[in-house]
Amino acid sequence: MAISTAGTLEAVSAQCLAGEGLVYRHLAAWFGDDEGAKSDLDMRDGSGVAARFYQLKLAPLPSNGECRRALLSVVDRTAEEQAERTLRAEMLRDSLTGLPNRLAFTEVVEAAARETPPDCVGHAVLVVDMLRFSRINESMGSLAGDELLITFARRLISALRAGDSLARTGGNEFGIVVALRRGTGDALKAATRIQDAMHAPFRLSELEIKVDCAIGLALMQPDQDAEELFRNAQFAVKQAKASGRPEVYEPKEASLARRRFSIETELRRAIESDQLAMSYQPLVNLKTGEVSGFEALARWNHPDRGEISPTEFIPVAEESGLILHLGRWAMNKATETLAGWDAEARERLPFNIAVNLSAIQIARDDITEMVGGALRASGLTGDRLTLELTESAIVQDPRRATRVFDKLKALDARVAMDDFGTGYSSLAYLQRLPIDVLKIDRSFVSGMMTDPDSVAIVRAVLSLAEALGMSTTAEGVESRELATTLAALGCVSGQGYFFARPLEQAEALPFWLSRLRPAASKRY
Repeated sequence: MAISTAGTLEAVSAQCLAGEGLVYRHLAAWFGDDEGAKSDLDMRDGSGVAARFYQLKLAPLPSNGECRRALLSVVDRTAEEQAERTLRAEMLRDSLTGLPNRLAFTEVVEAAARETPPDCVGHAVLVVDMLRFSRINESMGSLAGDELLITFARRLISALRAGDSLARTGGNEFGIVVALRRGTGDALKAATRIQDAMHAPFRLSELEIKVDCAIGLALMQPDQDAEELFRNAQFAVKQAKASGRPEVYEPKEASLARRRFSIETELRRAIESDQLAMSYQPLVNLKTGEVSGFEALARWNHPDRGEISPTEFIPVAEESGLILHLGRWAMNKATETLAGWDAEARERLPFNIAVNLSAIQIARDDITEMVGGALRASGLTGDRLTLELTESAIVQDPRRATRVFDKLKALDARVAMDDFGTGYSSLAYLQRLPIDVLKIDRSFVSGMMTDPDSVAIVRAVLSLAEALGMSTTAEGVESRELATTLAALGCVSGQGYFFARPLEQAEALPFWLSRLRPAASKRY
């Protein structure tokens, strides 16, 4: 065996001469033709800052009789190894706070999953999101924002126990790995300590700023991917922002969120391929029993999922912005249907059609252009159309609502406030806005037969509408007693299962004919 080195050989020589150690076993395996023996070997001599790193390489030489020979090269890789470690340390460190960064946090989570101390029953990941940070950063500048982040990180450290790990995982987001000694309660206590630590205001320059945080928790499961665990905690943060308290990740909630994303994708395709349908619920005059109009309601019969409720896909459409496309489709479909009924009856029918508008449409779409375009395309006049907005949509931006209402009134369209009584609107809105119809929410109507307070509320709404010159419609009329009581109180019209469920397009016109008084029905 010939030896050529590029560094100190004491460690290598000592192992070879003593007939023991890593180097000796490596050489013995190589010379013994052991299967799987490699020609390269990395070794370390010493520990700590004094440790040195070598790479050994074996190259065969021509044999001398029966004696096998090899060239052993020893390369000192200490400087290279130290440079790699320094670079890796920089890659894993957040330069602002000095904490581990997102990549390092993943490694910490993976290490916690591999090694659970004897006194622990598991681990939890907490994600802490500093609220209002972007607003503070924009108003006070990036330097003040950086100072706030550093101070926030220090307070987080003060709230942790020995053995817990903290990292900065995003701009204003921090991740914590908490060892659980008594179960989930330890993680919730950690969240409480963090909130207590943030209770005192932060002092920036001459200002004192109160900073709140949203905290999401996810419990580590056996063989769980670190990225998945972190995403679970981030999902819990979103729920914490809505609830105002720390939230623990629940798989059921995540499953519902994934379903919403799936529905968003499939709803977009359904709108593009015209797979939605429209149903029409009659609005019945409570005195005459005749149909005074229909409310157009979007329906979605999914080829695989079956019937998907509007209470599920309408919020998804609003959140994703698809409500703009869905609203235009509904407006065009409703006016086209009414024009088709006129053509079938060979005259202008004495009822109108109501179409719902979303607050998102009011805020983002050109409602006047949309309604005007649908009227022109169908050949209808504006007085055949009632546009329904929820009370909360009106309250959200009353000035814009006023401008939109005025333009809609210029088209001769009627405006109805839907779900009245649930949005806490000011009575000044009713006086100022050009509203034609108040629709009394079903929550008040359905309780009238058993709850005196509901009767009092309905009576008050009817009196208010009469004083302001508005018509009224009661939602959720499901019995003859309700219809009779509402009529006696002065309510103009009602809709509900007592009269009819939402009807298919082909069923609506025959239903209108069936409700006509005998003298009028002789025309058809």
